[in-house]
Amino acid sequence: MNIGIVGLGLMGGSLALDLKSYNLASKIVGYDRNQKHCQEALELGLVDEVITFDELKNCDIIFLAIPVEGIIEALQKLQDIHISTTIIDLGSTKEKIVATCPKSIRPNFVAAHPMAGTEYSGPLAALKGLYYDKIVVLCNTEDNALFHKERAEEIFVSIGMQIVYMDAREHDLHAAYISHLPHAISYALANSVLKQEDPKSILILAAGGFRDMSRLAKSSPTMWSDIFKQNKKNLLTSLDVFKEELQTVKKLIEEEKWEELKEWMQTATTLHKIL
Repeated sequence: MNIGIVGLGLMGGSLALDLKSYNLASKIVGYDRNQKHCQEALELGLVDEVITFDELKNCDIIFLAIPVEGIIEALQKLQDIHISTTIIDLGSTKEKIVATCPKSIRPNFVAAHPMAGTEYSGPLAALKGLYYDKIVVLCNTEDNALFHKERAEEIFVSIGMQIVYMDAREHDLHAAYISHLPHAISYALANSVLKQEDPKSILILAAGGFRDMSRLAKSSPTMWSDIFKQNKKNLLTSLDVFKEELQTVKKLIEEEKWEELKEWMQTATTLHKIL
């Protein structure tokens, strides 16, 4: 199969490495608006060739590894693909993408969200094995032609992923708490410290806890502002819930209710019994 990848950064580049590793494509071609990314992807051997967007339509499978707004735009431009061409997106939100996908290609389009990634971006961040033993959520597959659904499933399973099926609206609600809220918190933590501490103090005193919690703030602002925009309602709800928890711990500390504070913390530790 000829496979095309739109977006040659972390997700698209890592996917290319895995497709090559498992011999799932006879040829991998790529497209990216960023010419530097195109050049780096070629130099790193992520893709065999960089092509134009229109030339992607000759591929058997097209992966859209770009921000959500870009996915929506790309789908509008792919309405004249062949009936046998499969389109798979890797976007972090799903409801708006599914809702705006042109009806003519909805059977071809598989809405997927691989629960994988790092805080880094660009072709240089591409990592072989990024997807292995991770979850991929496929949304609203009842609207897919069986051929395209099974083709997507086969690829994800072949690179070592576990498949979960979910409604797009349900996915976005869960993603707000599990993925999007932690990113918002990490950005907020980083900005809070930057406004209070000089760089030298941060460098000297920042230990594992701060580094772990602020790590997500390294993530691409372009990508994540797009995700926040698409999942605005659910993210705002999750932020309100988080705000209530902060108010709870603040009150317990103010009123010196140390035993209740300990119980509050103890409840939180039960999360890791699930994880």
